[in-house]
Amino acid sequence: MARKPRKKSLSGIYHVMLRGINKQSIFEDKNDRYRFMQTLAYVKKKSGLLLYGYCLMDNHVHLLIEEREESISKAVQRLSSSYVIWYNRKYDRTGHLFQGRFRSETIESVRSFLKVLRYIHQNPVQAGLASDAITSKWTSMQEYLGKPSLVDTEVAVQLFALDREKAIRLFIEFMLLQHEDEFMNNTGKKVLEDAEVMNFLTEIGISNISHLQKMGKSERDAVIRELKALKGITIRQLSRITGIPKSVIARVK
Repeated sequence: MARKPRKKSLSGIYHVMLRGINKQSIFEDKNDRYRFMQTLAYVKKKSGLLLYGYCLMDNHVHLLIEEREESISKAVQRLSSSYVIWYNRKYDRTGHLFQGRFRSETIESVRSFLKVLRYIHQNPVQAGLASDAITSKWTSMQEYLGKPSLVDTEVAVQLFALDREKAIRLFIEFMLLQHEDEFMNNTGKKVLEDAEVMNFLTEIGISNISHLQKMGKSERDAVIRELKALKGITIRQLSRITGIPKSVIARVK
């Protein structure tokens, strides 16, 4: 069946989400995140796009971008393929890292633009990884608070007031407001956080997910048993983090 054509934004602005295949992690460590950001900076310049916001979670990425010289599809394809080639080489793996076609939604109003930007900045908060948007790591909020190097911050800030000091204050207040907005919702607060699972794997000598996936069956199953014994973890979460099918994990006793 042919895929439906991607909905075209009249404003040229899109909320984009890239998600790990089977919802597994796409960042093993902070160096992977740095590399993704370097790739994003390269694609931003190459494609001529504008970047208004981003958030790097363990297994997915949110972007708020405006297409200019290249289409959104070509720019995101350039971003994902470049990162995957580097990631596969680093971890000696092959195959896909991102789950199929990236998801996107069009942004056609100022209201939607600001609400999506707030949603992106609060993604770590909603996942229980930060207390508020200001302390959230790996989001564009830090560029709005300081000197921007990659994000085109002026567009959003100027929507609040002509006076910059006042505009920044109002912008921060809006970003911190609690809300119930949902945009391509992908996460929820877990009983056991992904970072805790990754720390446990490191403690038992599993340096990265590729290491686990390349183990022999008996050795791999022994690790799965230890993981399943952790309080607050689910088979679905284990499958997402490790990339091992749920049916395989469920059979390990």
